[in-house]
Amino acid sequence: MSQATRWSVVSADVRAILHNDPAAKNIFEVLLYPGLHAIIFHRVAHWLWQAKLPFVPRLISQLGRFFTGIEIHPGAQIGRGLFIDHGMGVVIGETAEIGDHVTLYQGVTLGGTGKQGGKRHPTLGNHTVVGVGASVLGAITVGDGARVGGGAVVVKDVPPYATAIGVPARIVATRDPATGTTRRTEELPDPEGMMLKSLHDKVLELEARIVELEDELAGHHAQHQEHHALPESLFAALGNNHGYDGGPGWGI
Repeated sequence: MSQATRWSVVSADVRAILHNDPAAKNIFEVLLYPGLHAIIFHRVAHWLWQAKLPFVPRLISQLGRFFTGIEIHPGAQIGRGLFIDHGMGVVIGETAEIGDHVTLYQGVTLGGTGKQGGKRHPTLGNHTVVGVGASVLGAITVGDGARVGGGAVVVKDVPPYATAIGVPARIVATRDPATGTTRRTEELPDPEGMMLKSLHDKVLELEARIVELEDELAGHHAQHQEHHALPESLFAALGNNHGYDGGPGWGI
């Protein structure tokens, strides 16, 4: 790789930060980013690794880890414009391959699943995004434009322009690269919505019970009045023979 090409790669890394991070106001702030420092350490270590120089690439990698908290094996292949946001705790294994314009957040692990040799770390396509604390494990492929949610554990391939979340990760949405339209493939749980629906159902149940109790009370009241009502003939007899107007039956 020529000197001009190397500078163009580093320039793409700087532009990626300016493009992706709204907190980066100017190039001077970008030069303070630990993610950029880690990538530069890796670029140097990787070039020496390709030249089959012993020990020195690993030394540079360890220095980068010490100063940035980001561990990248010198054998990892990283494309242009990688953006490592904050980056503390990021680990990228030896046989990992990262495409162009990829975004990794803090705590991301691109690791292996065992002690087997050969290709044992993941491959990330162009324009992929891996969220905070996600682990992508094994010789799997995350397709171009795919997104991995924070805290996900990915152990199977993720198709291009798909979104994977969960433990283990599953595909919950796909995106049309031409229009940007997202289509859900799985309904995500909505705890607040479920709680509101449960409360609504309970209110309806209580209202129905109140109506039932009111009807039952009204029925009991009607039966009570009917049971204690005096016969009409008794009222007639009292009115005709025992009036309160001084008629017969009330005289002295």
